[in-house]
Amino acid sequence: MKKGTPPDLFRKLKEKRKEIDLIDQKLSTLLNQRLRIAQEVGRIKKEMGKKIYDPGRESEVIERLKQGNKGPLKEEDLEKIFKTIMRLCRKSQN
Repeated sequence: MKKGTPPDLFRKLKEKRKEIDLIDQKLSTLLNQRLRIAQEVGRIKKEMGKKIYDPGRESEVIERLKQGNKGPLKEEDLEKIFKTIMRLCRKSQN
């Protein structure tokens, strides 16, 4: 414990880290669920003879997410995160 730091601050820090750990676990579960569904979408697209990459659909997703974003996450950061998620999902569809 740093000299002069109240013990309740260390307790609060530990609690907040525990909350972050729980959220990280939920995010991991949801990302894997999204990936599985994206793989199914990829199989359906292949059966239909469609291309995996649909820039229009990805733009729609990003715009919908931006409209629902209440912050503090910046729109440009939200877009970067979801473009990365969609790129990884697309990659898994091949």
